[in-house]
Amino acid sequence: EVQLVESGGGLVQPGGSLRLSCAASGFTFSTSAMSWVRQAPGKGLEWVSSIYNYMRNTYYADSVKGRFTISTDNAKNTLYLQMNSLKSEDTAVYFCAKGGSTEATMRDWPLRGQGTQVTVSS
Repeated sequence: EVQLVESGGGLVQPGGSLRLSCAASGFTFSTSAMSWVRQAPGKGLEWVSSIYNYMRNTYYADSVKGRFTISTDNAKNTLYLQMNSLKSEDTAVYFCAKGGSTEATMRDWPLRGQGTQVTVSS
């Protein structure tokens, strides 16, 4: 059974940083594509970033490119999202998801965790 558990969310001021973590189990993490997606209040799921773990290729939404970094620690089966220069529009529930995308997509992400809240506010 695929299990994904996010942590690391919280309240941060604009311009601040957070690092999200996602502990994965129930599948071969080291060869899987993994993603971060987010959902702002009243909006649908928005793809943020993907990493194709085996090849180490990474992809980002234009809105976060240059500010966010996706990475993995295969020894710990953990996915990370380092978020810098945070803006109020980054406020959302962030989910890690099994699967990947190379660009913005309207697809669903059925294999995802319970999410962690990120609030960017002064």
